[in-house]
Amino acid sequence: MSAHVQKSYRSTGGEPQAGTLYLVATPIGNLEDMTYRAVRTLREAQLIAAEDTRQTRKLLTHFAIAGRLVSYHEHNKLASGPELVRLMQEGQSVALVSDAGLPAISDPGYDLVRLALAADIPVVPIPGANAALSALIASGLATDRFTFIGFLPREKKEAVRELERLKPLSGTLIFYESPHRVVKTLERMAEVWGEQRQVCLARELTKRYEEFVRGTIAECLAHLAAAPPQGEYCLLAEGSGAADAAGGGGAAAWWAALSLAEHVARYAAEHTGGDRKEAMKRAAADRGLSKRDVYNALLQED
Repeated sequence: MSAHVQKSYRSTGGEPQAGTLYLVATPIGNLEDMTYRAVRTLREAQLIAAEDTRQTRKLLTHFAIAGRLVSYHEHNKLASGPELVRLMQEGQSVALVSDAGLPAISDPGYDLVRLALAADIPVVPIPGANAALSALIASGLATDRFTFIGFLPREKKEAVRELERLKPLSGTLIFYESPHRVVKTLERMAEVWGEQRQVCLARELTKRYEEFVRGTIAECLAHLAAAPPQGEYCLLAEGSGAADAAGGGGAAAWWAALSLAEHVARYAAEHTGGDRKEAMKRAAADRGLSKRDVYNALLQED
């Protein structure tokens, strides 16, 4: 079986292609973040599928977009999704938007993408604002490796189990959280990871009252006790390797007394079956370094 190849020859200009699903990014707060391409695509698409039609109508009115708006959300996706696919199969172009940011990220747009691909319908991204990546690049936490988690489970037992699973990951972890649950989530992180792991709370991104709070879990909890949470949050946490390197994990890391070369050699001998590249990758994650830094340092030692 060969791989499926989609070539969107006309996706970067001209009228939207017939029978195509466009994933259109919309602003996460500041309307100036709307792109020219997003406006053009929404104006020319035959259907605009929206998570919340009332919210999207305000956006369309602001940019003088008079498109046909239809509803597609978590509660009607089982009926609306197949109908949208049928319309695209008949030649209509559909632009999918979420309430804010990129569609298909923590919303049912993913399901529509899967339906469209299963029906051999081209799927074309129209990039733009995204809360998770906007928060990441301004967080001060490592950006070379990260994992997007989204919302943790609501039940404590399930949330703790997920945090235990995430505990050893070396890259920055990105969560979405509501103002009503952010304190509880930080408390659960402190319970599983300890209070000294570095985190960043980003809220009201691109809006008038945009705010970043950076510090340990304990420090951020103290901040929220003094300034009650408001607005939707992106909650970012450093990876376990960075926490160990900073001494935030309590006991010294197992590799702390080893040289970099010894650290890599230990991984190669005991964990990676002699795969030096994988051993270097793991050592880099432990020490909060890039693979290139490790490679260059080992060259100098040789």
